[in-house]
Amino acid sequence: MTEILIETLRTAVLVTGLVIILMMIVESFDITSSGRITSWLQSKGLFQTIMSGVFGSTPGCVGGIASVSMYTRGLISFGALLAMMIATVGDEAFLMLTIMPVKATLLFLLLLVMGIVVGIIYDKVVRKNTLEPRPESCKSTEEQKSGVTFGWIRWKLVIAVVVFLVALLSGFLEPDEHEMAHNHAQALPGLNEESLYWLVAGLSAIVLTTLVVSSDAIVEKRLYRDILCHHAPMIFVWTFGVLLLTEVLFHFADPTQWIRDNKYTMVVIAALMGIIPTSGPHMILVTLFASGVLPFPVLLANSIVQDGHASLPLLAENRRIWLKAKTIKFVLALVICFVWLLFY
Repeated sequence: MTEILIETLRTAVLVTGLVIILMMIVESFDITSSGRITSWLQSKGLFQTIMSGVFGSTPGCVGGIASVSMYTRGLISFGALLAMMIATVGDEAFLMLTIMPVKATLLFLLLLVMGIVVGIIYDKVVRKNTLEPRPESCKSTEEQKSGVTFGWIRWKLVIAVVVFLVALLSGFLEPDEHEMAHNHAQALPGLNEESLYWLVAGLSAIVLTTLVVSSDAIVEKRLYRDILCHHAPMIFVWTFGVLLLTEVLFHFADPTQWIRDNKYTMVVIAALMGIIPTSGPHMILVTLFASGVLPFPVLLANSIVQDGHASLPLLAENRRIWLKAKTIKFVLALVICFVWLLFY
C-alpha cells in the first residue's frame, strides 16, 4: 500500500506540473497576442462557426469563455456557440495531452469537425438565434500599464518552474518501468515520455520569458492567482484522488469485465457526468480510458457533453440557452456513441 501511495503521489506531481506548464504556455500566447485572436470571432458567416469551434479546441477554457462572451453580446450565432461547446473539453484537455497526447489530438480533431458540422446544420435549419446585443464594456488596460518589478511572487513562479523542470529532466518524476513500458507501447515512433519531457522543457522557455517581461498585474493575477493558486491545487487533488482510487480498485477488484459487459450503461453515465459544468470529475473517465479500461465511445460521449468551465458564464447569463445546448449535446452523444458501439 505504501508503494502505491508513493507512486501515485509521484505521478500526481508529474501530471499536475505538466498541466500547469501547458496552461501557462496557453496563457503566455494569449498575453503575447494582447487578446487579438479573440477578436476574430466577431466575423460573421461560416468563418464565425469554424473559428468558434477552433477556439473551443484550444486547451483550457479561455477560448470557450471568449465564444460565450461573444454570444451573450449578440456577435455570434447559436450554431457557432454550439460548435464551441461540442469541441471543448475544458481543462481536461491538458490532462489528456499529458498522459495520451496522440489519442487526445485525434479526439480533439473529431470533436472539432463534429462541432462545426452540427453548428452549421443548426444555423442553416433554425437560422441565427442570438441574444439581444449588449454594449461591450471597455477592457481595462491596467494590467498592461503596471510596471515590471521582481517581487517575491514573480520569483516564486520562476523558482517553481525551474525546480519542476530539474525534477522532470533528472528522472526524479519518472514512472516505474511497467508504466513506462505500457506508455511506450502506445506511443508513436519518436513520441514517448522522454521526448514529451524535453518538449515541455523547451516550451517552458516561453513561460520563463513571460515571467521576466510581463507586468506585475499579469504575473500576479493571471499566472499566479488564476493558474497556480486556483488550478494547481484542484488538479493535484483530483489527479491524486482519481489515480489512488483507480489503483486501489484494481488492486482489490477488477471492474474491467463489468464495464465491457455494460458499455451502453457506461455511455449514459459518461454523458450524464458531462452535464456537470466544471472540470475535475471527468478526469476519472480520462484516467480509465488511458488505462485501457473504458472503450473510446464512453470517453467520446463525455467529451461531447462536457465543456469544463467554459459554459459557466452562459449558465449565469441565460439558463434556458445553457440547458438547450446541453440537451442537444446529450442527445447527440447518445446517438453517435450508441451507433459507434454497434460496430466497436
